[in-house]
Amino acid sequence: MPWQTVFLQAVWGLASIVFAEVIRDGYHVISHYWPPLMRLHNWHHRTYKKDFSLVSETLYRQAQLYNDVPEALVLVGMVAMVALVVGQPGLWLGCIYSAGFLVSAVARSQGWLMATDLTHKPGELTTTPSNWLVNRTYHWRHHFDDTNAYFSGYFTVTDKLMGTAVSLKGKTVAVTGASGTLGRALLNELAQQKAKPIALTTSPNSVFPEGIGCWHWQPGGEADLWDALQKVDILVINHGVNVYGDRSAPAVQTSLEVNALSGWRLMEVFFSTVNTSAQRANKEVWVNTSEAEVSPAFGPLYEISKRLMGELVTLRRLDAPCVVRKIVLGPFKSDLNPYGVMSATWVAWAVVALAKRNVRNIVVTINPLTYVTFPLKEFSHWLYFKLFSHPS
Repeated sequence: MPWQTVFLQAVWGLASIVFAEVIRDGYHVISHYWPPLMRLHNWHHRTYKKDFSLVSETLYRQAQLYNDVPEALVLVGMVAMVALVVGQPGLWLGCIYSAGFLVSAVARSQGWLMATDLTHKPGELTTTPSNWLVNRTYHWRHHFDDTNAYFSGYFTVTDKLMGTAVSLKGKTVAVTGASGTLGRALLNELAQQKAKPIALTTSPNSVFPEGIGCWHWQPGGEADLWDALQKVDILVINHGVNVYGDRSAPAVQTSLEVNALSGWRLMEVFFSTVNTSAQRANKEVWVNTSEAEVSPAFGPLYEISKRLMGELVTLRRLDAPCVVRKIVLGPFKSDLNPYGVMSATWVAWAVVALAKRNVRNIVVTINPLTYVTFPLKEFSHWLYFKLFSHPS
C-alpha cells in the first residue's frame, strides 16, 4: 500500500477520534439540559465526593450502567454511521476508540473493573486547570464549581467555542484600578456575568454602583490585604500610571512602584492564599500588562515599567499555584490615554469573553502586528526563563 494512502487513512483515523470526542461533548451538554438524559446523567454526578472518592461502589456501578453505557452506545453508533456513509477505512479507528468506552463502562457496571478514568481519580488536586486537554482539576470544576460549564471530556475546544471553559458565575472578583475607565467597565461586565465584583481602589472618594463592594488600599500595603484576598477567587491587577515624557527620579520611582512592583507584590500575596484543591481549581490572577510589552507607548517609563511587570508575570507563571492570565491591550480611551481608539466597554467585554474561553494571553488591540509579535515574544521569554532559572 502506498505511503500516501497510509498517511491519508491515518489522518481520517485521527479525525474520527476528534469527531467522537465532539459527539461525546455534545451528548454531555444535552445531558445537562434535556430532562430524559438529565435523569440518567445525574447518576454520574451523585457518584463522587469532593475529593473524587466514591460515595459508594453500588452507586458507581449504577452510574456506569445508566450514564456511561448509553453515552458510549451513542458514540459507537454515530461514528459507525459516519464511517459507513463516508466510506473511508480510517474512520473505523474512531469506532474502535468509542467501543473502548462501551467495553469499560459495561465492565465497571458489573464490578469487573473498578479503576476509574484519569479525570475522576480520587485525591487532592495538585495541578492547575489545563488549557487544551482536560485534566483532573479542569474536570473537578464541572462537578463542584459549575455543573453547567466545563463540559469537555478530553479536548477543551468545545468549551472554548461555547465560552464555558471558565465560569464566572458566583466568583468573587477583585479589580484594582477600579476607579479608572477600564476598571469600572470590567466591574460592570463581571456583574453582568453573575460574578461578585469588588472594587480595589486607591481613591478614597470613589463611589461605585450598588452591589459592588469596595476595598481601599495603597501600594506598599499589599500584605494588609491577605485576609481579604483569602475570599477572592479572581484578582485582576489593572492599576497603572503614565508619567508620559517625565524622566525625573520621582517619575522613575512612581512608574516602577505603581506599574510593576506593587502589582508583583499583590500577585505574591494572592499566591500565598492558594492552598486547597478548590483554591487551586478556581483561583486566578489576571494582569493587565499592556501592549507596551511589545510596542512603543510614547512614554518611556510607562513602557519600561509595564515590560518589567510583563517579564515578572512570565517568570512567575512557571511555578504559580493557580492560573495566571495576561491582558495585553491596545489604545483605549481613558484618563491615562484620552487619544485611545477603542472604547473601554468593548475592551472589557472582549477581555471577559476571552477569559471565559480560557485564553491565557488575552490580546485586544487594533494593531495586527501585536497578534504576531506578542506570542513570539512570550514564547521565547518563557523558554529562556524555563531553561535558565529554577524554583527556589
